[in-house]
Amino acid sequence: MASMARKPQPVAGGAIIAPSAVPGGREWRAVGRVAVSILAALLLWAAIAAVLGDPSHAPGPQQVLPQLAEGIVSGKMLPDLGATLLRVAASFGLAMLAGTVLGIVLGLSRRVNDWFDPWLTIWNNIPALVLIVLCYLWIGLNETAAITAVALNKVPLVAVILREGVRARDPALSEMARVFGMGFVARHRHILIPQLMPHILAAARAGLALIWKVVLVVEFLGRSNGIGFRIHLNFQMFDIAGVLAWAAAFVCVMLAVEWLILAPLSVRANRWRRE
Repeated sequence: MASMARKPQPVAGGAIIAPSAVPGGREWRAVGRVAVSILAALLLWAAIAAVLGDPSHAPGPQQVLPQLAEGIVSGKMLPDLGATLLRVAASFGLAMLAGTVLGIVLGLSRRVNDWFDPWLTIWNNIPALVLIVLCYLWIGLNETAAITAVALNKVPLVAVILREGVRARDPALSEMARVFGMGFVARHRHILIPQLMPHILAAARAGLALIWKVVLVVEFLGRSNGIGFRIHLNFQMFDIAGVLAWAAAFVCVMLAVEWLILAPLSVRANRWRRE
């Protein structure tokens, strides 16, 4: 089996490229499967639209994709895409910070968890629409309310995942660090946080999936820009092709974040498992 492992590859000048830096057959096959899957979905979509034969109610790729391409090439979609991304980034950062701190506290203190657990369960099951409407009513139809509403929907999910991560840690490592005189900050930085990294990443991915959905509802109900706002406008005009074009733009952004940011971070965070 050792002979089958990919060896470092020399390049000009005698430098060595690590195996992980060279795309292999497995990576290219994965890319090929994704491409085939997307192509098959487009063909199925086109076939269904052709059978229905009503472009106004069931537009196919030939009606939707030109709108998507024109909006991106002309730059018309970019301001709204940027507005949505900024809301996602701001609410994601706030929710991860608050949820991580809350989850660690609940995981470390059974007494605090006993007090807070019922409320966390309620918070985690309140419909997103309720929190959004309440934030708009209490704070106003502004950016602060929008970002707060999105973040509040994610905090309990992050807290639950991090709480379970703290409970699953190896307490012997923390005890050994305490015996060797490591301070509170050093123990958390070098012992606790590295053990929680897979859980933090899982919370980030699960929470981001929720944020993508909630931010559109927030924009649909109370903002004057963003993808959700544009979907609302096309909904009012009963422009199904426009709704699908903006939805496709949203999916493209979502996949770009997943593939270019979260997937590499996942590999890096879980590297210790392979080692």
